[in-house]
Amino acid sequence: MSKQEDKTRVKIISDNRKARHLYEILETYEAGVELVGTEVKSIRAGKVNLGDGYALIRNGEACLINVHISPYEGSGAYFNHDPRRTRKLLLHRKEINKLLGMVEQKGLTLVPLKMYFKDSWIKVSIAVGRGKKLYDKREDLKRRDDQREMARAMKQR
Repeated sequence: MSKQEDKTRVKIISDNRKARHLYEILETYEAGVELVGTEVKSIRAGKVNLGDGYALIRNGEACLINVHISPYEGSGAYFNHDPRRTRKLLLHRKEINKLLGMVEQKGLTLVPLKMYFKDSWIKVSIAVGRGKKLYDKREDLKRRDDQREMARAMKQR
């Protein structure tokens, strides 16, 4: 394996599949996360839940809120972290300003899609999304079923 391939390895830790069902994804961004030591160890063990998480921009900083990272079992209670604490997202100022402008529009929100290792760094993919209506969800399900039926018909032929 070459050095270039080795540096860009990506290993997905947690995926928020529900977000793609609930939101229409308009744009995605990659952000680093400010973590403490026991959080990193717990993430390496795969104890992350992005399901209820979302991101906000407060005081010119992007924050990841309500993402559950389980306490690390190997450390004592004194050194452990709060599982649902607010974590700072590491983005460039230009990206934060662009996200702030988009989120101020009606109905747009920041949703974490997945958490992954990129080389040795922990990254979060966040998306600007608009909440889907019930009929939009039904259309997506119908479209997916139709695609599946067409694929089956082509396979039989």
